[in-house]
Amino acid sequence: MIRTRNPIVPYLFVTPLIALLVFIFGYPLVKIFDFSFRRIRGITGPWVGRENYDLILDHPLFREAVNHNLQLLIAVPILIFLSLLIAVVLFDQVKGWRIYRTILFIPYILAVPIVAVVLKNFLQFNGPFNETLRSVELDALAVDWIGSPDYALWTVMGVIIWRELGFGIILMLSRLLSLDQETLEAAELDGAGWWQRFFYVILPQMTGVIEFYFVVSLITMIAAVFSYIYMIGRGGPGTSTMVLELYIYNFITRNSLPGIASAVSVMLFLVTTVLILILFWLRRGAREREVG
Repeated sequence: MIRTRNPIVPYLFVTPLIALLVFIFGYPLVKIFDFSFRRIRGITGPWVGRENYDLILDHPLFREAVNHNLQLLIAVPILIFLSLLIAVVLFDQVKGWRIYRTILFIPYILAVPIVAVVLKNFLQFNGPFNETLRSVELDALAVDWIGSPDYALWTVMGVIIWRELGFGIILMLSRLLSLDQETLEAAELDGAGWWQRFFYVILPQMTGVIEFYFVVSLITMIAAVFSYIYMIGRGGPGTSTMVLELYIYNFITRNSLPGIASAVSVMLFLVTTVLILILFWLRRGAREREVG
């Protein structure tokens, strides 16, 4: 067996794979940046500078899509609160907690298109949900959850929360299981009630995972809701559920304007990159606090 202490040798083995990954992910990224400054016709087009960016910033539909993405951010604190609260309840091992944990996590392991289609049919105006409301004489609540512009975006938000909640619960529960049990027992011996134990003992030790889930949820609401939107209503009724990802998709497939779509993609990429950098910074801070 040939042995070597040359520190360069291990890197030589992984160089081909790194080069392949750089080509697969790096080349499309470079082309998107390039396309965003061109009026594309076919595979290329003339350089137009920031014209594409000026066009989208002046486009009312773009501003509406941004507004809808911002409205979806309301789901972030809801997800954090519900995930943390349910995780603490499960952590206390209430009767049947293992069954509840499984039931709550099942939606997250289902594919988004499946969840979206099932709940879309469930929430139709004459669907099972409204029929149930009517059967108990709550007709006033049996609104058109999917077909009404007033409710469509909020319905999508509810679907997203229902599916994504499982991930948050497991994340919070994993952190709870790693807490110092002696601290929790000492709080109980000192007479701390459930809420006192939650606010003064558990919550301060959950800061790192809450920060992590906060940024992950932000990224989800800004750049990972296309499947929900497309499968439930394709941005409708009208443009009431139009978001940035669908805006990009429409400019490529319907309008055949990849230059403008690339400009929006670049903006979305930059926002997501900033959030990811914040995520790494928060995680490093959390590790330092744990070590300290």
